[in-house]
Amino acid sequence: MTARVMDGTSLARRIREEVAAGVAALTETVGATPGLATVLIGADPASEVYVRNKRRACVAAGMRDLHRQLPAEASQAQVADLIDELAEADEVSGILVQLPAPAHLDAEEIVARIPATKDVDGLTTTNAGLLAQGRPGLRPCTPSGVIRLLDEHSVALEGAQAVVVGRSVLVGKPMAQLLLERNATVTVCHSRTRDLAETCRNADVLVVAAGVAGIIGGDAIRPGATVIDVGIHRGEHGLRGDVDYDKAVEVAGLITPVPGGVGPMTIAMLLVNTLAAARARHGLGQP
Repeated sequence: MTARVMDGTSLARRIREEVAAGVAALTETVGATPGLATVLIGADPASEVYVRNKRRACVAAGMRDLHRQLPAEASQAQVADLIDELAEADEVSGILVQLPAPAHLDAEEIVARIPATKDVDGLTTTNAGLLAQGRPGLRPCTPSGVIRLLDEHSVALEGAQAVVVGRSVLVGKPMAQLLLERNATVTVCHSRTRDLAETCRNADVLVVAAGVAGIIGGDAIRPGATVIDVGIHRGEHGLRGDVDYDKAVEVAGLITPVPGGVGPMTIAMLLVNTLAAARARHGLGQP
């Protein structure tokens, strides 16, 4: 068996085109263009690349790029003042603070200052609570992108055994919640899980977001299962994920590549969230 590859790049391109059409329609209807404020604190090279890609996608979709950058030595008060300024600005539809922040800053307090209606990363406790209760709100981009990929490939989630490896606030926990919303039976694995491979072999749908390169091999995958690899790591042979792709592709039924799988979907769903936040701001639906 050789798995079919789930092409996140082509799906993300289609979603970005849909968002661009939505931005044009909203601008024509209300006379205001959605704006995304990305906030970068310091000059971490990886963070700069991530933010640059988000800004490019924003502009390509017809949105306003309202990027702001602070020096690495910025104080907690300076960051808070910037977030408060963006929260009040009418032209700002969404706010995204690129994490991690410098070690001297309280990242949780920074995120908490973002209004839930502009929290296009879906990280505030308000949006996390709305997700937990199954109520409308802005969802974290990567888990939302995974759901879109699963839907695109007609992966049946109702009644399916789903295993999520990783319990981060950004991916693992909201991923489990979104799968529960679709009536999957969900198991969350983490660093204290006993016999990780055995648990993963029970999965019809396996989502790996552990942050550990190659932690899941072919022996941890049920034949024919759908495998979603959220991890991305740069090594001497290029980029790789949390899944040992060469071994997994011989066992799985569907699998995401790294790169070209979940990564492009994350940025596409950021644009979806920003448009949804802008529409809600003008009374045209819920985020």
